[in-house]
This record gives sequence, structure tokens and C-alpha cells, in this order.
Amino acid sequence: MADSLIEEIKNRLDIVEVIEGYIKLQKCGQSFRAPCPFHSEKKPSFFVSPSRQIWHCFGCGKGGNIFQFVMDIEGVEFGDALRILAQRAGVELKRQDPKLKTARQRLYEICELATQFFGTQLEKSKKGLEVKKYLLNRGINEVSIKKWRLGYSPDSWQSLSDFLISKGYKREEIIKAGLAIKKEEGRSYDRFRGRIIFPIFELNSQVIGFGGRVFDKEEAETTAKYVNTSNTLLYDKSRVLYGLNAAKVKIREKKQCILVEGYTDVILAHQAGFDNTVATSGTALTPFQMKILKRYSQNLLAAFDMDIAGENATKRGIDLAQRYGFDIKVITFPKGSDPADIISKSPADFEKLISQSKSILDFYFETTFSKFDKETSEGKREISKILLPVIKRIPNEIEKAHWVQKLSKRFGIFEEAIFKELKKVKTESNIVNFFEKNLISNISKKTRKELLEEKILFIIPQLSEEKALLSDLIDKETISAFSKENQEIFKILEKQDFKKEVSGNLREKLVAIQLKAEVYPEESPKEELQICLRELKQILIKEKLKEISQSIKTAKENRNLKKLPVLLKEFNNLTKKL
Repeated sequence: MADSLIEEIKNRLDIVEVIEGYIKLQKCGQSFRAPCPFHSEKKPSFFVSPSRQIWHCFGCGKGGNIFQFVMDIEGVEFGDALRILAQRAGVELKRQDPKLKTARQRLYEICELATQFFGTQLEKSKKGLEVKKYLLNRGINEVSIKKWRLGYSPDSWQSLSDFLISKGYKREEIIKAGLAIKKEEGRSYDRFRGRIIFPIFELNSQVIGFGGRVFDKEEAETTAKYVNTSNTLLYDKSRVLYGLNAAKVKIREKKQCILVEGYTDVILAHQAGFDNTVATSGTALTPFQMKILKRYSQNLLAAFDMDIAGENATKRGIDLAQRYGFDIKVITFPKGSDPADIISKSPADFEKLISQSKSILDFYFETTFSKFDKETSEGKREISKILLPVIKRIPNEIEKAHWVQKLSKRFGIFEEAIFKELKKVKTESNIVNFFEKNLISNISKKTRKELLEEKILFIIPQLSEEKALLSDLIDKETISAFSKENQEIFKILEKQDFKKEVSGNLREKLVAIQLKAEVYPEESPKEELQICLRELKQILIKEKLKEISQSIKTAKENRNLKKLPVLLKEFNNLTKKL
């Protein structure tokens, strides 16, 4: 792709606006900052520079321009990031030769065509019109049917596949998109047959997968109620939340997210004005989903069945969310009803249930004590089994003490006994640790020399008045001791040749240095530089002394009487210099 097109997109888009579409930024001097979306942290180390149109996290080391951000946050290749940003910038990309399109692009096209196919079947086929009547009777209106692009898959083995093949796509690609299933003998058949279709969207509202609900009652007795697209290059159930593309802005505005279980729950919630609602699609919350949600809000309202005494997937997901520091409240429903039922009858009733939502700890206490007899030793033991792990997961010690005190009062026993039992409880923190290790960039521990080199490079952009005297401040011998990468960066900073073509890693490091200089300026850069240079020279002398000391030892062992005095003289001179 021509550089001019990339530059045009960069010129039309502001990096702050692009990034704010994903995470909440806070003004900080000339820059903006936020907790990093790529690793968990309490203090924000993710910075965005409007003047330089770059971003960098000083915690995990990631950084770059708008293209790199979209690639990292969406998990896509450069070509897909280019397409996303071109669409946002209103820049038309030239038509590509279909043979040159990436496999990912072709899967997007297949999903889009499939959505159109299912939508046409809903609007024009005899069975589709029955399905549409059913949806309208459920309370889903025409606007919502179009907004969520609902459809119907004909009850036939090949209709979708035949349609996609007629559009120039291969059977193997249709299988890879999760829309067909391969038989042992090499043939395939459509995955979705005779089902209501719910397209699943990624954050920028492109279709990446589908959920299919069985329609015929007879069929419902013999087959799975819901069928989902299998994991593909585009779709991974553990990383997607249904409705987040439509809810992300409202979640940030309302500072909370309503979590429901099903597609219909989300659609009816949005239709009634609860447009900060997303669905887990019947699975437990995963670390990846929580990571995405935390970009928008850490306040969750769980609006689904929670069997506190059991070990179901929902409970495990909520437990994990608690460990991640989410503030969780639970909306309780009358027995046998769900959000879709209540909203379709009375949105006001759903609003009332939201206002009556309980904190997760209150909900745990209330539900658990209602199931067991606290007056018996067996009842106390069962209650403790459920509540102690929940209390132990509370990160704040004062809050933890509050719930221990509450439990001791309900049991009528001393707090010390509860604290003692609390120490025995094992939590699943290893899950969180494993997740963090896989999310955070592997930054190797740097030596003192490497840190000083980087500090010197970081100070250079701040020496606005002394730039002409830079060669006097930093001698060539010191620069020659820098790593090759840092020597290259020094040359760029010295000459201010920022248009010079450099490798991706070098460019990222240069970006980080420039942004750090802007975000964390030194009060006295010249004096700080002199201190760093002095420390670095000391390290270089010590390294040289160590080297000579080994040579002296070797010369003594070999009785090299000519070389020994020369080495001793050099050793003494360096010692004086040090």
C-alpha cells in the first residue's frame, strides 16, 4: 500500500480520538494517560501524545502509531487495521485483486455475505416470515431486527454453501469461516439449518461469527437449542462479548455494564434503553473478556442465574471478575424469569430490579444463609465453604475485615477463629498470574549500563538550548561503548533525523524515548546528563579493570614478564581515573 495513503489516513485521524474509542483517556499536561489496555496495572503508565501522534506504555513496553494500536487491541494484521482506519477516516481503498486478499479479509467477506443471505431468508422466504412473526411476538421490533441484522437459515444441507460458492468462494474457506462442517469423505454441509440467526460482531461492528437458535418445537426436543460458530481466525468465543460493539460507548457514559446471558436479552435491553448491556452467550466470563470490559468500566451488574452453592461456570466467571478488582452487583429475578421476559412485559420493572441490585458480597451472604442452618455445626461448615473463599479474594484488607466481622456476628463466634480459617483457604490466584504473564510483554531485566544508556538518550531531546554543544557534552568514546541499537538512536536524536528509515523495533524504542521525554521531563536535564555520563564512565572503567585484572592473572601464570608491567601500569592509571 502506498505511503501516501497511509499518511492521508494519519492526517485525517487524531490518535487521541481513535484510542478514546477503546479506552478512557485522562489529560496529563500536553499528553493523555490511562491504565494500559494490554496489561493489568493500578497506576496508569499508558501515554498518548497528540503532538507526536504516538502512544507508549512504560509498564509493558508496547507503543507505536494509530495503526499499531488498532493491530494490538483488535488482534489483527496491518492490512485489516488499515481497512478499519481507512473506513473511519473516509479514505477509499483501491479495489484489490481477490487473489491478493488475505485469508482474514476473505473470511470477513464470507461472514458479511452470509449475514445478507440469512437476512434475505428472514424477509422473503415462507419459513423466514414465520420466524420474523415469532421475533415480533417476543417483543423485538423491526428496528431491532435490522440493527442486529437478525436472519434465518433454511432447513437445507447446502443452501448457504451453494450461495457462497456462486460468489467465488471455495468450500474450504466456508468451512474455515465456521459456516460449514466437513464430512469424513471430504464433502461438507451447512452448520446452521432451520435456525434463527444472530450475527456476532467484533468491536468495529464487522460480523465475525453467528449464533443459531432452533426454531421448530419438534426440532428443539432432539437437537441443541443453540449452535455457535466454531473458533475461527476471526471468532473466538472466549474473547467476544455479544453486543459490546453497540454498548461500549454507553458503558463508559453510564459507568457500568449490565451482563446478561443471551442474545435476546441484549437486543430487548438495548431496545428498552438499557444500551449498556452485553451478553456472555451462556459461557463463563473469561480473563480475555474481563480485560476488554475493564477498558470501559469496572462496575458490573450481573443479570443472570447464579447458583452460589454450586460450581457452575457462571459462578466461576464472577469469582474471577472479583479477583480482577471489578465492583460486582447482582440483579435477582423472580423464579423462572429472565431479563428478556421482564423487559418485554415492563421495562420499568427491570429498572426497579437494577435499583435493587445487591453487592456481590451481600448477595453471597443472603443466598448462602438462606440455604443452610447457621445454628448447626454442619451448617456453619457449609456456609464457610462458600463464603470464606469469596472474602479471601477481596483485595482491600479493611473491606475484608468488615465481612469477617459480619460473618462472626452471624455465626456468634470470635473474629479470630474466622481469620484463622481464612488463612487455610486456597484461592485460584495462579489463574490470574498465568493470564498476566501471557498478557504482559516479556521485558528482560536490564543491566545498570543499559539503563544509563537509555536515560542519556531520554535526556537528549530535552536539551533544547544545548543541542549544538551535544558533541562537547558526550564524547565519542562513551557513545562507542553504547549498544549498536542505542548508537543508532543517538545519531537520530543528535541530527534530529526522525524521517530516517529504521527497523520496527528501533522505531518503537525511539517513539518511547520521545514520549517519555515529553511525559517525564527532567528539571535540570544538563546536570542529570552529566551525572549519568559520570556513572556510565565508572561502569566502563570497572569493566575494563576487570578485563585487565584477568589479563594480569594470565600473564603471571604464563610468566610473561614483558607484558605484566604494561598491564599493571594500565591498571593503576584506570584506578586513579576511577
